[in-house]
Amino acid sequence: MAVTDKTILKRLYFVTGFLFLFAGAVLFKLVNIQMVQGEKYRKLAHKRTEKLFTIEPNRGNLYSDDGSLLATSVSKYTIRFDALTVKDADFKENVKPLSDALAQLLGETSSHYQQLLRKAKANKNRYALIARNLDYSEYMAVKDFPLFRKGPYKGGLIIEQKIVREHPLGKIAERSVGYERVDENGYYTRVGLEGAFGQYLRGVEGKRLKQKIAKGQWKPIGFDNIVEPKDGYDVVSTIDINIQDIAHHALLGQLEKYKADHGCVIVMETATGEVKAISNLGRTEAGKYYERLNYAIGESHEPGSTFKLMNLVAGLEDKVIDTSDVYDTERGYWRIYRHRIKDSKRGGYGKISLAKAFEVSSNTAFAKMVHESYKENPEKYVDRLYSMQLNQELGLPIKGEGTPVIRYPDEKGWSGLSLAQMAYGYEVSMTPLQVLSFYNAIANDGEMVKPRLIKEVKEWNTTIQKFDKEVINPAICSRETVEKVQHLLANVVSKKHGTGHKLYSTNFSMAGKTGTAQKNYASKDPDKLRYISSFAGYFPAENPKYSCIVVIHEPDKSVGYYGADVSGPVFKSIAQKVYTSSPLIDEVDMEKVEDQTLEKSYQKYFAEAQKKYNKVPNVKGMCGMDAVSILENLGIEVEVKGNGKVKRQSVSQGTDLNTVDKIVLELS
Repeated sequence: MAVTDKTILKRLYFVTGFLFLFAGAVLFKLVNIQMVQGEKYRKLAHKRTEKLFTIEPNRGNLYSDDGSLLATSVSKYTIRFDALTVKDADFKENVKPLSDALAQLLGETSSHYQQLLRKAKANKNRYALIARNLDYSEYMAVKDFPLFRKGPYKGGLIIEQKIVREHPLGKIAERSVGYERVDENGYYTRVGLEGAFGQYLRGVEGKRLKQKIAKGQWKPIGFDNIVEPKDGYDVVSTIDINIQDIAHHALLGQLEKYKADHGCVIVMETATGEVKAISNLGRTEAGKYYERLNYAIGESHEPGSTFKLMNLVAGLEDKVIDTSDVYDTERGYWRIYRHRIKDSKRGGYGKISLAKAFEVSSNTAFAKMVHESYKENPEKYVDRLYSMQLNQELGLPIKGEGTPVIRYPDEKGWSGLSLAQMAYGYEVSMTPLQVLSFYNAIANDGEMVKPRLIKEVKEWNTTIQKFDKEVINPAICSRETVEKVQHLLANVVSKKHGTGHKLYSTNFSMAGKTGTAQKNYASKDPDKLRYISSFAGYFPAENPKYSCIVVIHEPDKSVGYYGADVSGPVFKSIAQKVYTSSPLIDEVDMEKVEDQTLEKSYQKYFAEAQKKYNKVPNVKGMCGMDAVSILENLGIEVEVKGNGKVKRQSVSQGTDLNTVDKIVLELS
């Protein structure tokens, strides 16, 4: 059948109409993309090629009480070269003088830099590394070099800045000064003064626009920031670098002499509670010492005979004893139930007054005194200890404070032996700083002040906030009791029969108490028996200016282990150098420890802290203080039982954090 002209015309109209409709649809889509969705795609393209990066602010400086630097932020600069932005004529003209200038500043040869720059140009490299870790003066010089002075768009200069934290004291007080670090997920790790006062020091982040130039590489656009960073405030601590230096070296020398595992020293200003020195040194496998952990604040342990002062004050306040009361030390040991309490002197001291029992540190006399005075009403004894805040943490801004342990009669672990054991510092647990706070209160005529590590927050020369003395308890006991125990503490050192008589000096006066506590005493193996040697007190004895505690763990028994021999000399050395004719200098000669093993050990805790974010970490084998710090940073309430390293954790590793409110850690 033949196709008519009319049919052909209809088909032509149909095809033409379809083409018009298709063209209309295309036009509609183009208009829609341009007018309606254009902004969306422009933003997407912009996002893929340009991005805002965070600029870390300059962290505020941390100062000692006299204005000496403990920690400061230093800018370091990386220089890179964008070969594509430079015209060939400019490059050819300036490559030689630029290389000469770089060689003169950085130490490599001119030919080295010429080769580097020419290779970048040939390969069209937009991110060629020229130099790292330049200081500010070097950075300013590079900016004015040939070609680079033309800036980022014509000279190809790329500058990256980072902030580095430096500690002028080096390894001295490293753990006490501490650090604050945050990872990409916003997880903070806070240690020492830096961590405690990070809210003041850290500042406010800025923003910088960068352009993507290659896979994983972003180039800053221009010299200006989108948002300028705000530097952190400066913090003035209470640390006195001269006393800190004295304490550090006195402790270090004694640790090395006795081959001890670790130890700590704290020196505190009596009236104000300002901590003037805090040193914590632990032994590595190589036998060297450095600030491994903050034992002074975080390590709670049985204090031994330094706790006899607390018992003496309790008994005097409750009027169940007097210093003139006489106790029979028998043959140097006293059997209570199946347990035998011994004195350090074989054969005992005979019948002696309680005053002399304190001076010679008789365990049998004090065990009898506390047991006989409170066996009918043990609650009265513990209530008295509680009234003196001995069961409470000090509430320090530094994380990881150890929890004191003083059991109540109806609690698990209490027995018929508890009163006698607590009398000479067992079945109780306190940190060195908690013990020192009580001794400081006696030196301060009964007023207990909170240890303080910060004096003020400043912005340049303007004070933002001041921190004043804080009183925990205006009177832990009566003035009469204070005067009695002050006299006995002085006798411990000055009397010939006192346990601290070897420390006596005619040039200056001291008052204090020795302590020697056994560790691992439950073991039947005598080779596993270890000791904690302590001395706590203040100086001068008549008008105390400073209080001080020295605690040394696990000295070599073959060399010595009594508190008077091991820790006492450290106390005396500090008192002597602070308060006698030995000159105090403003410049302290620091000897940096260049040892990669030490640095590796020091970084171990931080690396462990970063491992888990959404799950419960495995903290078994870690020091209790560090484990508490990590778990509390994750928002978990922590209950600690025992001392030392973590043996068990009540919630297993890998448990979802959202399902956990509390973890119990068993230490041993």
